[in-house]
This record gives sequence, structure tokens and C-alpha cells, in this order.
Amino acid sequence: MTDLSIIIVNWNSTAYLLKCLESIYAQTYETAFEIIVVDNASPDGNIGIVKQQYPDVVLIESPVNLGFAGANNLGFRASRGEYVVFLNPDTVLRNAAFDLMLRQVCSLPSVGAAGCTLLNEDQSLQTAAIQTFPTIVNQLLDLDVLRNRFPACSLWNIAPLFAGGTEPSRVEVISGACVLFRRDVFAEIGQFSEEYFMYAEDLDLCYKAAQGGFTNYYIPQGQIIHYGGKSSVRRRAVVMKWRSILRYVAKHRGYSYQLVFRAAMACGALGRLALLVAAVAVSRGARRNSARDALLKWWLILGTMVTHFAPKQQVESLSAEGARGR
Repeated sequence: MTDLSIIIVNWNSTAYLLKCLESIYAQTYETAFEIIVVDNASPDGNIGIVKQQYPDVVLIESPVNLGFAGANNLGFRASRGEYVVFLNPDTVLRNAAFDLMLRQVCSLPSVGAAGCTLLNEDQSLQTAAIQTFPTIVNQLLDLDVLRNRFPACSLWNIAPLFAGGTEPSRVEVISGACVLFRRDVFAEIGQFSEEYFMYAEDLDLCYKAAQGGFTNYYIPQGQIIHYGGKSSVRRRAVVMKWRSILRYVAKHRGYSYQLVFRAAMACGALGRLALLVAAVAVSRGARRNSARDALLKWWLILGTMVTHFAPKQQVESLSAEGARGR
């Protein structure tokens, strides 16, 4: 019997994927698992090396890029485990993360999504491991200085990351870099919503779990290094991310809320751009480069808020699909 199906979607990240697979085999001791890799029509053409080095891995080669959600659903249909974990290829298990997560999940009531500690390459905490559902207020106030000064604030509530100990914490959103579900729960809530090509699928999935009466948990014992962003061009990634967030907001909060959200974020972006222009002018070296990066990011966000348009009929259709569960 297979306890856990590990589903990994790959696009042009074979080098990272091989390190990820190596860490799974090296760090999983108690759990009977299978690994399913879905290659999303990677143009580098070297995915065959996975089967050469890891013949037990189930490799599905999609002839077209299905997007993150579609490819994960394809992998799920080929899986057999009682539990499934959706894992990014640019991750490395730092300890027996899956053994530790399953021990905890089996004893928790009404578990929806479960996630673990994510670390940056330098071993610092990745605060995006847990999130709250996006609102106008928490997105406008999403500043590192505020999040770090007030981690327990309900607008973002990243306090569980710094609490220490081993007890699971109830959270709203688990990062899609590593998210675990009981098989029947994932099927019941409708799997990943495929109207998202990339980004915000984890927000949508965790929201559907919460709406279905399940509780999402952060389990601190498991530790995984997440390199992050290795399959995306940065400018394109920023635009795609915020378009997906706008789609999520419209789907679950309504078209009118999305319009107000866009207007508020556009105003917030203008304010940040003014401050960043001043920062670029007076700073030097690494700080100036950092300010330039932030300037580009917020310019792209402003452009997305101003130009993004989803007809009301389309939003209502997406909301209906979400209510039915895909």
C-alpha cells in the first residue's frame, strides 16, 4: 500500500528536480511513497534523464504546457497514495519532512491543506510558507517592516513561523511549494482550479478547503529548502502573479470588490513608486539595486491594476465553477 504520492510538476528545472528527488529518497524513512513527475512540455528536452537515474519514478510527459494546476491534477489522476503532496521541483528536503508531517496529520481533526517550514537558500525562514487570504487592507499594508515588527497581526499572522516548538498551528493559506492533502479531501474540494495557469492556485485551493469545513495546518517540524522562482522570468512572473490574484479576488469576493481592490492597489503602487524613486536617487550600491528592483516590481503591479480587465460575465462564470467544485 502506498501511503504518500509525491507529485512534482516540472518546467525547465531538471537540474533542480534531480536534487529534489535525491533528497526525497535520502530523507524519507518511514513512509511508503511513490513519485510522479509531470513534465509540462519543457523546451530543454532533457527530462529523460529522470528515468535514467530514478527508474521507479512515474514520468508523465505532457505534449503541451497545462499550467501548474492542470499538470498537478494530471499527476493526481495517476496517483494511488492515501495522502498526496504537491511539491515544487526547486525544493530539497532538509530533514524527514514527509515522515514528520504524516505523523502529525494522521492525528489532526478535519485536516485540509498541511504545509511545513520553508527555508531560503541561506537557511533563513521563508515567510511566504503561510499566508492569509488576500484583502484590500492586508495587501496595502504588506510591508516587511510591519510583518516583522508585528508577526501576530491578524492581517498576515506569520507568528507560527517564529513560535518554536513542534505543535501544528491553524492557518489560512499554505504555500503551493509544498502542500499535503488527504486524497479524499483533495478530491472532495474539487482539486486545483484550472482557470489559474500559474500563481494563486494555492490561495484558491486553501479557500475551497476552508469553505468545505476543513482546517489548514502549518506543521513546523518538517523543513524544506525552497529556492523559489527558478522556472519563471521575473517580469512575466510578477504580472502573472497579480493577474491570478485579481482572478481569485473576483471569483471569491465578487466583481465589485475586485474593482475596489484594483483601485486601492493602484493608489498604493503610486505611493510606493514615489518613495522608491527618491530611494534610488539617494542610495548607492546594493541598496540602490534593491530599490531599483522594487521600483520595477511596483511599476509592473501598477500596470497590471490599470490594464487588467475581466468581464463581469466571466467572473460570474468562475464564481459558479468555484461553488460547484471542479
